[in-house]
Amino acid sequence: MRPVSPDPITLSIDDEAALQARVRAAKTSYRDRQRARIVLAAAAEATNAAIAVLVGMDLKTVRKWRRRFAAAGMSGITDMPRSGRPSRFTAAQVAETKALACELPAETADPVTGKVLPLSRWSINELTEQVIARGIAQEISASTVRRWLDTDAIKPWQHRSWIFPRDPDFAAKAARVLDLYARTWEGRLLGADEYVISADEKSQLQALRRRHHGQPPGPGRTRRIEFEYTRGGTLAYMAAYDVHHAKVFGQIAPKTGIEPFTDLVDHVMNQEPYKSATRVYWIVDNGSSHAGQASIDRIREAWPNATLIHTPVHASWLNQIEIYFSILQRKTITTGDFADLDHLAERILAFQDHYNQTANPFAWRYSRQDLNRHLARLNNDRTLHHAA
Repeated sequence: MRPVSPDPITLSIDDEAALQARVRAAKTSYRDRQRARIVLAAAAEATNAAIAVLVGMDLKTVRKWRRRFAAAGMSGITDMPRSGRPSRFTAAQVAETKALACELPAETADPVTGKVLPLSRWSINELTEQVIARGIAQEISASTVRRWLDTDAIKPWQHRSWIFPRDPDFAAKAARVLDLYARTWEGRLLGADEYVISADEKSQLQALRRRHHGQPPGPGRTRRIEFEYTRGGTLAYMAAYDVHHAKVFGQIAPKTGIEPFTDLVDHVMNQEPYKSATRVYWIVDNGSSHAGQASIDRIREAWPNATLIHTPVHASWLNQIEIYFSILQRKTITTGDFADLDHLAERILAFQDHYNQTANPFAWRYSRQDLNRHLARLNNDRTLHHAA
């Protein structure tokens, strides 16, 4: 007579499908796949001895997982939580360490000397020393402190430079720029014959001539650039970028100023489709070449269908032409070797033509909603700072 298991298995349609998926999936761990095979074989009324041979496991192991599935279903074949070694530190010690990491060292006093710490930022070792010196913990390793900070992504040894918004009309000015990127102006969609131009100048571009020719990359060798150079003078590159049609217009000038910028606007506005457009919106920062109401009036008087839109003060990152300037710098200028200013100018304009052949509009995703969330967060930070 065939032996009958004291732990019979009957699978629901969902459980059988889930177990079959575990067996077939390439990313299933070995132990989970084996447990699923045991349960499926048991549901097919195989004996424990036969299952042990099938899966290549000990008979006791087969009995264990069969019994656990019969008692608890799918949850029965998952590992139970393990307590692990008891923690040596309390939650209060962890919280105090994190709080100390979020203070500036120069604003805290050393508990031993009573003097302000001459540090601008914490290193993990210095923070660990202070945890011990302040009696938060009698003994602790730097790796433990780092692990605690990692749980909340606290990295006091890192920093980022930023400028807090100083323009009282920051929100309104930034929103206008973002609306134009979304082809909207004062609540209406832009027409097909309305264009958005992002413009600026890249000044003080140096014609650096390397003291020795570089070496191209080779097997097992990166490209080599001669460190020393001679200076061949500087020039300025004035550029305008059609935001929605991904086309760059640029001119070389000896230096920046109102006249070179006006020449750039004239270069663009006297060619189609901009010459006959209903409206061309020019987004610029607050540089001296195009600053203030005087620049707005000057552009409007010369070209009635052109409107100058200023980004907020210290917000050139909202100007898309800066993305193109970054591409130009990385791909053409940084590692370049230029005989003279003419060579540099020729390379810049050649790259401009090369870029225009294949360019697509930038995938700009920063929206008015993102701006509102950003400003709300800054306002909250400022409130907390004043409250402290």
